[in-house]
Amino acid sequence: MLAKILSATTWGVDARLVEVEVDVASGLPSFQVVGLPDTAVQEAKERVRSAIKNSGFSFPGSRVTVNLAPASLKKSGSEFDLPIALGILAATGQIKPSSPSVVAMGELSLSGEIKPISGVLPVAHFLSLQGKDYQLFLPRENTKEGALVGKVEVYGFHHLNEVCDFLHDKVDLSPTTLDWQGLFYSGDGEDLAEVKGQRGGKRALEIAAAGGHHLLFIGPPGSGKTMLARRLPSLLPPLSLDEVIEVTKIHSVAGLLSEDRPLVAQRPFRAPHHTISDAALIGGGQWPRPGEVSLAHHGVLFLDEALEFRRNVLEALREPLEAGKITVARAATTITYPASFILVLACNPCPCGYLGDAKRTCVCSYQQIARYRAKLSGPLLDRIDLQVEIPRLDFSEISSERKEETSQQVRERVQSAREIQADRFRGEKIRLNAQMKVRHLRQFAPLEGEAKKLLEVSMESLALSARAYHRILKVARTIADLEQSEDIRAEHVAEAIQYRSLDRKYREP
Repeated sequence: MLAKILSATTWGVDARLVEVEVDVASGLPSFQVVGLPDTAVQEAKERVRSAIKNSGFSFPGSRVTVNLAPASLKKSGSEFDLPIALGILAATGQIKPSSPSVVAMGELSLSGEIKPISGVLPVAHFLSLQGKDYQLFLPRENTKEGALVGKVEVYGFHHLNEVCDFLHDKVDLSPTTLDWQGLFYSGDGEDLAEVKGQRGGKRALEIAAAGGHHLLFIGPPGSGKTMLARRLPSLLPPLSLDEVIEVTKIHSVAGLLSEDRPLVAQRPFRAPHHTISDAALIGGGQWPRPGEVSLAHHGVLFLDEALEFRRNVLEALREPLEAGKITVARAATTITYPASFILVLACNPCPCGYLGDAKRTCVCSYQQIARYRAKLSGPLLDRIDLQVEIPRLDFSEISSERKEETSQQVRERVQSAREIQADRFRGEKIRLNAQMKVRHLRQFAPLEGEAKKLLEVSMESLALSARAYHRILKVARTIADLEQSEDIRAEHVAEAIQYRSLDRKYREP
């Protein structure tokens, strides 16, 4: 007898429907799963067999064939356990077939309990766009995540028996509903007012937040680089609803959501350790999963002690910094993940950390400094819009009782600047000044008179690249937006140029 039930699988941050076909025929006892399954799907045979027996049902002593269609789509993960079990029970007449609108996902334990899975939100979002009334059967722990998008009836179960009872109308369950407002919590964000002094660093943070620019802090140990970087998310405006869904889908695929926190409602802040591999940073694996650059989408990726990272890891950042996405190609498949984030690097000027410090003497040799700085290549440094020196604070600044500007005050200016950009780029595919292409610069960032002459002189004296030229224009446009100025003036260009001074100073020790 043949039975069919729908399931789904993730493909990047999207989803595809999978039809689980189960045929129970006469012949020698066997259990085959076809349709390009990976190891986790193949192992479902043993989990399903034990789950069915331990749930009080009988497993057929004949030939069982499971086809996951479309057969050309590679299948991975353990979410097919539940639909395979339901298909076998329906094919053997132990339960009645499910409705064609039912989509089942879940991992089975040997006792028949249904375990949580990853990638539920992309599936629920996909189903909500199909224009049909679907019922999504999920593990109980995943129901809040599945109910985020609405338009799909989501039911949660703890055990295989509960699903069978529901299909036979023995239990009455209501679809899971959510209180959206309760999920948008404010969190315990760190405030910029906690940082004493460092006006140059704070100004750079404001510009970075307003225009989406990448940022490099360089200075001696203990000068406040990390404190500043960790407060950047507090300067960014809240995520829009579309951005919340987009970010949460990535975290869902990565398996980082929980029953208590089914929604990523705040700007992501990712700070991986310097021992991270390039695959963990940009994404990878035999079946590619999102890396740190994708988990930081619409948020901040912070690399503390950046020059301690391996050079190949840092160089892997070039593509996502330019394209806002990362394509992970493997023998099994090729998947593209979004990766639009603000990169913040923090590093010391030399291995000992005290090169150029007024109160400590550097003990590093020329060769040591050259090797240390070589990890940050010219092409990568070119992609960093704001390069800021963070000096050591003296006692008077650290002990000052003066009130510092709060994150909320700065965030209001950032929000105003971003509203200007939203109006400017209406109808375009970009939203921030940092995302402008050359054609946008010609249209929205023209220079005239003194401002143009100043940039020309600086290009010659600092030997800046064409990419650096374009990035100076982007930063100058953001500075002008923060001042509510329609034109880019000479003082805006001058401030933007000063953020490129490390190009020459620190690449030629």
